[in-house]
Amino acid sequence: MSQAAGIDHDRVAAIRTEVIDWRFKGMPESLVGHTIDEALRRRPNLFRDGFLGPLLVLSDEAVEHNLTTMARWCAAQGVALAPHGKTTMAPQLFARQLEHGAWGITAANAGQARVYRAFGVQRILLANQLVDRAALRWLAAELRRDPNLEFCCWVDSVAAVELMTDALEAGERVDVLVELGADGGRTGARGLDAAVHVAEAAAKSPRLRLVGVGGYEGALAHDATPESRAKVDAYLADIRELTIALADRFETPQVIVTVGGSAYFDQVAGALTAPWPESIDVLPVLRSGAYITHDDGFYREISPLGHEPRIAGMPGFRSALRAWAQVTSRPSDELALLTAGKRDVPFDEGLPIPRLLRRDGAVTELSDCAITAVNDQHAFLKPANQVRVGDWIGLGLSHPCTTFDKWQLIPVVDSDGETVIDLIRTYF
Repeated sequence: MSQAAGIDHDRVAAIRTEVIDWRFKGMPESLVGHTIDEALRRRPNLFRDGFLGPLLVLSDEAVEHNLTTMARWCAAQGVALAPHGKTTMAPQLFARQLEHGAWGITAANAGQARVYRAFGVQRILLANQLVDRAALRWLAAELRRDPNLEFCCWVDSVAAVELMTDALEAGERVDVLVELGADGGRTGARGLDAAVHVAEAAAKSPRLRLVGVGGYEGALAHDATPESRAKVDAYLADIRELTIALADRFETPQVIVTVGGSAYFDQVAGALTAPWPESIDVLPVLRSGAYITHDDGFYREISPLGHEPRIAGMPGFRSALRAWAQVTSRPSDELALLTAGKRDVPFDEGLPIPRLLRRDGAVTELSDCAITAVNDQHAFLKPANQVRVGDWIGLGLSHPCTTFDKWQLIPVVDSDGETVIDLIRTYF
């Protein structure tokens, strides 16, 4: 299996030289004017040192557990991992994923890939079509500037092949994977015949090199029922059939076959590591990204290593995400308002879940209440008989992919849940 990709650790380390100021919501006044590195030397406390709520925090223990668990499982299955960086857009976390053996980092668009390159990521899998002329000119310049850069993207139509070929110049070449879609899915050629047609066009292009097959099963199902899992299996069978049909058209000795979000990676690994014809040397690549933080909602319920794991002999992932919000109003025993809303917490795949109550320095578990709605700056907690104005509520969150984009600087806490040992910078 190909080696893990590199990243420029000096550039990642330089993040800590950035000065904390008004741009970073939640940061305490006592840290303003100090670099991130200087702030961390103080080992500040979330509640005693003036951090402003609401506040998103990450558990270092949970992040490390998830990184280690996924790395061990992928190694045991014989699959490479190119986690989707759009989940966090945090080069410090990319570095940790790569240190745990990730093969590369996946991007969704050229803007994300440009962030990756700013921090020296050496292997980028762009799981999308790239037909914008300006983006292709930028990519071509990056490939010329750095001969060690490995990059590939999707094509799902002859039109995309033609646009890419026209935008690139003589001597420039971009690696592509033909993407197979499915009815009810997102992008991707519909049907094997259409995908073969696209692959043939890519293989004939003087500016493209056909290196594999890609796809995404996560849009086809949204739960772990037998019916949903059967739909995923049928799609994976089509991915295998397409790869075998294209065996004599690939232009590299090793063929990348990549599928996989964070919900069905067990099935994907099983399909991609099943025996292939001897004529094809397949590198199976997963693109799961949400595993690094997991969550208390959507992925807790659907992940193969979630609340009800489908993988035997492996510890489940742990939620590393928590938002702390204060009770700002309690109009009645039935309603309290918290200082966290749509600008602070995800709400597209389930509302936040009240988990902890902090009062007078003591933290206790909170149950028998729920967040029933969120608006721009408030969360509605019902019933409210357990809480008082001024209490801090620790919220479990659902869907990390719409969590990180709301925060530019995220505290990472030690095992006590309050001591800040790192600050994660995001670049959305």
